[in-house]
Amino acid sequence: MVAFDGVQLLDVTGPVEVFTTANRYGADYRVRVVSPAGTAVATSAGLVIGTDGTADTLPHRIDTLLVPGRRDWRSAVADQDLVRLIARLAPRAERVASVCAGAFVLAEAGLLDGRRAATHWELTAELAAAYPLVRVEDDPVFVRDGKVASSAGVTAGIDLALSMVEEDLGAEVARSVARQLVVFMARPGGQAQFSARLTTSQPRHPAVRRVMDQVSADPAADHSLAALATVAGVSGRHLERLFRTEVAMTPGRYVESVRVEAARALLEGSLETVETVAQRAGFGSSESLRRVFQQTLGISPTAYRARFRTTDAGAGGGPPH
Repeated sequence: MVAFDGVQLLDVTGPVEVFTTANRYGADYRVRVVSPAGTAVATSAGLVIGTDGTADTLPHRIDTLLVPGRRDWRSAVADQDLVRLIARLAPRAERVASVCAGAFVLAEAGLLDGRRAATHWELTAELAAAYPLVRVEDDPVFVRDGKVASSAGVTAGIDLALSMVEEDLGAEVARSVARQLVVFMARPGGQAQFSARLTTSQPRHPAVRRVMDQVSADPAADHSLAALATVAGVSGRHLERLFRTEVAMTPGRYVESVRVEAARALLEGSLETVETVAQRAGFGSSESLRRVFQQTLGISPTAYRARFRTTDAGAGGGPPH
């Protein structure tokens, strides 16, 4: 694990905890935390963590090289000592992996060129823009492409480390570690369930703005292509062209996205049944809502509500049925 100033604390400690816990179940991982200067580093949480020295203390052969991230990824990639260190260590490693914004460091070192990659959902667009040779995927919790793996935000490093334990020692050891740490063996769903409310750039064309305002004001109304074209004052075909140009999606996809966000808000903030939520959000039935949630978020509406409505389940404040 290569640590550096400003690193996200859990990016480091999460995977380290997985590997050291696996040693209780028959593994023999020898975890070393190094830093470019070989000194202790100050993490994002303000906690200073010690290291085992510089990379010169490592054996020539490295089984796994782990690169965590920091919130300000631009500062990380501007640290040429760090980038050069990763580029120098990577050829010596059997596998290379990043956690969260650590993907930017791998990309800066050229290790993600032409490869699929993941990072925190808030940063996927920035990774794609900064490194166009990287094939960024915005939903997976982690991605493997050849010897290089990358994971999503913060705790996803635990998911990735568990998958490595399973690869090395089998599913039973990985399950034992997951049970010990009280985490999912395989997290249900992808990053989409954690992402922020729908955000689209403000369109320039007034017809598109009118349609978007209409849909947002009442997601459950009739938003067929014909109805939206009437609102826009253009033909349905022209409206589709405008949406693809201005919003990078079809009108139908935009309507579905707004309805999903409306359903999420209702599931999080109300006691209404899933059937009522489906009708209010414009899906018509709970089955339609369930199907779209599974397709877009990888999780059912009931499971989404249980996961995001309250943190008080352990005190008897579980979600309604």
